[in-house]
Amino acid sequence: MTSHFPACLRGCITVPGDKSIGHRLVFLSAIAQGNSKIVGFPPGNDCQRTLQLVQMLGINAQFNNETLEIEGAGLAGLKNPKTQINAGNSGTTARLACGVLCAQNFTSNILGDKSLSKRPFNRVVNPLSQMGASFRTTQGRLPITIYGGQELHGIDYTLPVPSAQVKTAVLLAGLFAEGKTSVREQIRSRDHTEIALTNFGADIAIAGNTVKLSPGKQLSSGQWEVPGDFSSAAFFIAAAACMPRSDLLVKAVNLNPTRTGLLNILKRMGANIQVEPKNHATNGELTGNIRVLGSKLQGTDVSETSLVSMIDEIPILALVATQAEGVTTIQGASELRVKESNRLASIIDGLRALGAEVDEIEDGFTVRGGKKLRPASLKSHGDHRMIMTWTIASLLVEGDCSVDHIDNVNISYPGFHKTLQDIVS
Repeated sequence: MTSHFPACLRGCITVPGDKSIGHRLVFLSAIAQGNSKIVGFPPGNDCQRTLQLVQMLGINAQFNNETLEIEGAGLAGLKNPKTQINAGNSGTTARLACGVLCAQNFTSNILGDKSLSKRPFNRVVNPLSQMGASFRTTQGRLPITIYGGQELHGIDYTLPVPSAQVKTAVLLAGLFAEGKTSVREQIRSRDHTEIALTNFGADIAIAGNTVKLSPGKQLSSGQWEVPGDFSSAAFFIAAAACMPRSDLLVKAVNLNPTRTGLLNILKRMGANIQVEPKNHATNGELTGNIRVLGSKLQGTDVSETSLVSMIDEIPILALVATQAEGVTTIQGASELRVKESNRLASIIDGLRALGAEVDEIEDGFTVRGGKKLRPASLKSHGDHRMIMTWTIASLLVEGDCSVDHIDNVNISYPGFHKTLQDIVS
C-alpha cells in the first residue's frame, strides 16, 4: 500500500459494535426466556461465529441491518447440534460455549481454525471440570469434546491469570449449577459479563474483584444496544495522537473503564485527548465521544497491572512508541504469546523490520522512539489486530509498505480500511 506520508487523521467516525459485548449478549439472549433485540450487533466474523453457534443449538435468530433478533429458549431449551461446531478464529466463541455446553444433556464438539487450535484451553477446562463438567481436549487445545449430562456444582474460583473469557465461562456454567459460584480476580478484567448478567436479571453480586452468582433464576429477554468497540477505535485514536495536525472525533464508543486503559497511557505520554461521556449508560455500559489532537509524545513505562485493561491495544501502542521521544517499556505482556498469533514476537519482528529500535525483555519489550521508520514487508500472521497495526504503520513511513492477509481484518472490523481511507489527509 502507498504511504500518505506525512499523514494525519481528520474527521468524524463511528466504529462497529463492541465485539466482547456482542458475544455475551448472544449467549445470554439464547438462554433467556422470550425475544431479545440487539441493536448495533457487530458484523465481524468472530461474532457471526457465535451467532451461528446458537443457531446450531436450535435458536431462531435473524440478523438484518445491524440488528439481531433472538428467540430465547430458556435455560433448558437448547438442542443437540447435528454437526461439529466450528468457532473459526474466535476464542471468545469457543471458551464461552464451553461454559454453556458443559451444562447441557448432550455431547458436543468444538473445533477452530489453525490459529485458534494453537491456543490454550485448559485454562477454561480446569475450572469447569472442578464444577463437575467433563471434557476431552487435544493436548489442552481444540478440537474439544464436551460431555453433557453432568451435574454441575458451584465453586469458589480464583483466576490464576486475568481472563474475562474464563471468568465468563465459569459464570455461565454457574447459571446451571447447584449452589453459588464465585470468581475472584487478582487484577480486574473487563466486566461486560457482570453488566449483562445484571441486565438479564441474574442473581449476581459484585464486591471489589469478586463476582458471586446464585443460580435458579430464569433470565429475562429485552432490547440491548451495543456501543462502539473501543478496541476497534483504539487504532485510530492512537494513530491520531502521534500524527501532527490530526483532529479526530470518534463518536458513540464504549468508555467502560475496564477497557480504556490505552487512553490513560496515551495521556501520560502527552496525548491531547478529550473524553465526553454521555449523561446515561447504554444498558449499563458507559458510552461517549473521544476527540484526539495530534501531539508530541514522550515514552513511558507500562506495567502488567495496566495491560489488563488494554491487552488488545498493545500492538498499536508499540507502534505509537516509535513516534514518541525517549524509551517506552512494556512489561508483563507474556499473555500476548497466546493470542490470535504470538503477538509479542509479531510486534518485535515487525517494528525491527520498520527500522525501530526494539529490545526484547523476558515478558515484554522496550522501544526507543524518535527514529525515522522505513518501508517494509510486514507479516501479520493472519492476526486481525496486527493487520490494523501494520496498516497504520504504512502511514508513518515515506514509501510503500506491504501487509499480508489483509482480508483477515474482517474477523473484527470489516470496514476498517474504508474508514481509514476516509480520514487520512
